[in-house]
Amino acid sequence: MIPFRLLILAILCYIGWRILRRFVLSKPTETVLDDTGQGPDPELQDVLVEDPVCHTLIPRNQAIRLRKNDTTYYFCSDECCDQFSEHYEKGAQ
Repeated sequence: MIPFRLLILAILCYIGWRILRRFVLSKPTETVLDDTGQGPDPELQDVLVEDPVCHTLIPRNQAIRLRKNDTTYYFCSDECCDQFSEHYEKGAQ
């Protein structure tokens, strides 16, 4: 009878160890890729950028991006982006 109890105890310990390992010890991590295909830089996750039109500070990952002549500009709204584009094109002529 004792070997049977030891076998049951060993099976229960093994099942408990597998459950503990699956749900507690190995939590999956989710990597969010930015528009360049790279993961986030831990030092730059909460960077605020300034809209060049209305000077509003917004999180970089929520900003509207416009790339002109190898420079990226960040905007809080489509209206600010359009206004900047119109002004930029007038200045380029």
